[in-house]
Amino acid sequence: MSRSDPREAQVRQLLEGPYPAVPPDLAAGAAARGDRLLRRRRAVRRTGWALLWAAVVAFVVWASLTGAWSTPSSEVSPPW
Repeated sequence: MSRSDPREAQVRQLLEGPYPAVPPDLAAGAAARGDRLLRRRRAVRRTGWALLWAAVVAFVVWASLTGAWSTPSSEVSPPW
């Protein structure tokens, strides 16, 4: 057999040894943090959609007021 690796021995000792105590409020804290993250993502998403809709409305109003797609009048000719 080959010699045992000291790192392997350390890993085996960690796996066999006593496990560290888990804080009693760990699950509640994780749930609260997840809830905050979800609320923040939802708020960012709603703000993004609101800004997109505001930009679309502003563009439509601008385009309808300026006649962006109408052809220019033929009364004006280039200078020669």
